[in-house]
Amino acid sequence: MRKPTVLTLVVGLVAAVAAVGIMPRAPRLTGQSTGDTALAADVRAAVPDPEGHRGLAVAVLENGQVRTAGLGERDAAGRPVEPGTPFEIGSITKAMTGMLLARQAATGAVRPDEPVGTVLPALTGPAREATLAELASHRSGLPRLAVTSAGDLVGTWWANVTGGNPYAGRDARWLLDAAGGEEPGDGRGQVHYSNLGVALLGQALATRAGTSYPELLDRELLRPLGMTATVVATDAGALPPGRAEGSTAGGRAVDAWVGGGYAPAGVGPWSTAEDLARLLGATLAGTAPGADAATPRFTEDDRNRVGYGWFTTRYGDREIVWHNGATGGFHAYLGFERATGRGVVVLGNTDKGVESIGLRLLGLPARDADGDGPPLPVWIGAGLAVVLTFLGGLSLLGATRRAPDRLTLAPAVAWAVLYLALGHRLGDWSVVPGWFWPVGAGLSAAGIVLAAYRWRGLPPLAGAPPWRRLTSATFSALLAALALAILTP
Repeated sequence: MRKPTVLTLVVGLVAAVAAVGIMPRAPRLTGQSTGDTALAADVRAAVPDPEGHRGLAVAVLENGQVRTAGLGERDAAGRPVEPGTPFEIGSITKAMTGMLLARQAATGAVRPDEPVGTVLPALTGPAREATLAELASHRSGLPRLAVTSAGDLVGTWWANVTGGNPYAGRDARWLLDAAGGEEPGDGRGQVHYSNLGVALLGQALATRAGTSYPELLDRELLRPLGMTATVVATDAGALPPGRAEGSTAGGRAVDAWVGGGYAPAGVGPWSTAEDLARLLGATLAGTAPGADAATPRFTEDDRNRVGYGWFTTRYGDREIVWHNGATGGFHAYLGFERATGRGVVVLGNTDKGVESIGLRLLGLPARDADGDGPPLPVWIGAGLAVVLTFLGGLSLLGATRRAPDRLTLAPAVAWAVLYLALGHRLGDWSVVPGWFWPVGAGLSAAGIVLAAYRWRGLPPLAGAPPWRRLTSATFSALLAALALAILTP
């Protein structure tokens, strides 16, 4: 066996062993718990897979009584989750916005069939034609989000890739300007989920009431229900103390989502399991302001109907009224069954779904609670973990054999390191075993050894015309700079 081959194998093995110390480790629900110990045990039994969850706050309403528990960790420091720990609740806010519509309609302040343009005069364009009821039930035909330019798309993508806040700077004025360029599509009258629609609804109701959305929500719903721990953070300074820290299921920390424009649709609101249990109990009892919003009014398909913000789904002969929420680092579920009077709140501080936990706690069998398996984004994250971890090393080994000059080999070495780092950061390591990454590190290290051995015998520049080679190297350098930006916290 030739000396370079032996050295390559040794370095690759050493690097793989050393990389075990820094391999990606997905969060995992720990054994610590607070609150009702029996409920905590029930929750653990309802968690299909603890990998990818860091902490959970849960409330169960049954026979008029509320039990609460906290499980796992609220942050990377290991502080325990408590029933009163604030979590981002995302689109659960849409159910509250629907309740504001039902309340204002009951008092005569607005009419559900009223065009949003008459309530929100600052809104221009065809979107003005959508009615308040259409906005509340996702039947307006408006798109999921407003997009004003290609820069918006790039900015949203970049924030999602880097774990940033995709709604930064998007206040109510921005929302109205952006919505002015949208129009109800051919799907008007059919249920197509629209964050934009519910955001416009909330801003319209606040305008009619002569106040801001956070103040309207607090005045009309939160204070009457005693939900003192629920806040709408339109800027970072309003984030609640003692809050849980969000992350991806793979363990990457993410920023909180704050921004006034999409607040009625779920950007900025934080709540606790205890507070949401108050909302749940009062809605079930019919005493919450706008509780009628949970009544299904429109049909989506043969299993699903929608009211004002709330969804109703049939599972065999049972019906669950619910809404969920998902932000960059949190997942939430709120659901109840009228027939049994049972309700549940589940809040998690990673982007791993908690809907199946909630449905199991409501008593649904696993085949119904677990649905059709992991969503597409989970498999995208898993694919990124595998592809990026091994792509750099494999590409470098190929480039080492074929490289005509050092200008070809140098970028391949750089990308062997960058791909490995991108796999560590962007991969979903709650799905892919973490030990894959040290194997990829060993492969990259072996490629670097071979590249170093070959380097001495290569000319600086050869082959294609120099301008073409230099252009290729420059483009590779720009992509490398982009990768470094993604890797920079």
